[in-house]
Amino acid sequence: MSTSDAAAMPTVQVLAPDGTLTGDPDVGLDAEALRELLRLMVRARRLDRECMALQRQGELTVYPPFEGQEAAQVGSAFALGPEDFVFPSFRELAAAVVRGVDVVEYLQYHRGTWHGGPYDPFANRFAPICVPVATQVVHAVGWALGAKLDGRTACALAYFGDGSASEGDFHEAANLAAVFEVPAILFCQNNGWAISVPTSAQTAAAIAARAPGYGFPGVRVDGNDVLAVYRVTREAVERARSGGGPTLIEALTYRIGPHSTADDDSRYRSTAEVDAWRARDPIDRLRRYLLARDIADEELVRRSVEEADAWVARIRADLVALGPPPEGELFEHAFAAPPADLAEQRRDLLGDG
Repeated sequence: MSTSDAAAMPTVQVLAPDGTLTGDPDVGLDAEALRELLRLMVRARRLDRECMALQRQGELTVYPPFEGQEAAQVGSAFALGPEDFVFPSFRELAAAVVRGVDVVEYLQYHRGTWHGGPYDPFANRFAPICVPVATQVVHAVGWALGAKLDGRTACALAYFGDGSASEGDFHEAANLAAVFEVPAILFCQNNGWAISVPTSAQTAAAIAARAPGYGFPGVRVDGNDVLAVYRVTREAVERARSGGGPTLIEALTYRIGPHSTADDDSRYRSTAEVDAWRARDPIDRLRRYLLARDIADEELVRRSVEEADAWVARIRADLVALGPPPEGELFEHAFAAPPADLAEQRRDLLGDG
């Protein structure tokens, strides 16, 4: 990104990487809510690391880690209300935790026993996991248009990465959202890499700078600063619900781990780069701020870690205890009237019919 581009698109920040203030800390959250942000991020990271271990142990088929992106996901999801609807990609487990999605059910997707997760999307307003790149952005805008036509005071938030911003679906969704002024938030987690392609090889300017071309606001935020993320998302939510239309948010963050457990990230990025971003850790940033302001103490931090450990242990036990799906499911939910060859295959496998 050029110097002129950077000047034209400032980055919203409240906390510096060392936890000191760079902006107004009053983001509309009381002390208990600030402590809850820390608990949620600690819990999310502990879960993420456990999922990596579960995949290496053969309990999950493949898993996309999100370590380093906790503030972007937790801060944005925390800003939503119960009637707002989230449309995730495949890396939004932290946002799912905030929304109260059953984690064991969610992980059945990565276990290979259910497509999209068996949880009820309407119970927590969290759509099924979406792997096709950028299609969830279109889904979110479609839902938001329906909400507007129904006269509902709710918004949709679509999570997507910098790679998705290079897809046609993103552009179509952004244009549709603008034309119909739908209550949608397009939330780009710019984590620096679209698998092995760096952001610099995808776009010459800030992704958020595209928004005025469509006719709505774009905001760039420090995605490792949970307070800043909460602030800009909350403002976008209020704007959407009041009839102000969509907002594009670009959260600058970084994925510490590989694109997925099937990826060798050492082939395309340096250890020095990863280490530099570890120094901007989102959890350490909030922890330092809360300790310095006496909003939290070391006992609360310790207890948060212990509670996260116990919670993850229960999830592991429940997940590993899951049996294989019924064999008959292979033949269900596809045809109202199964063709003869499929019926024959069912008889060969199950011995019925």
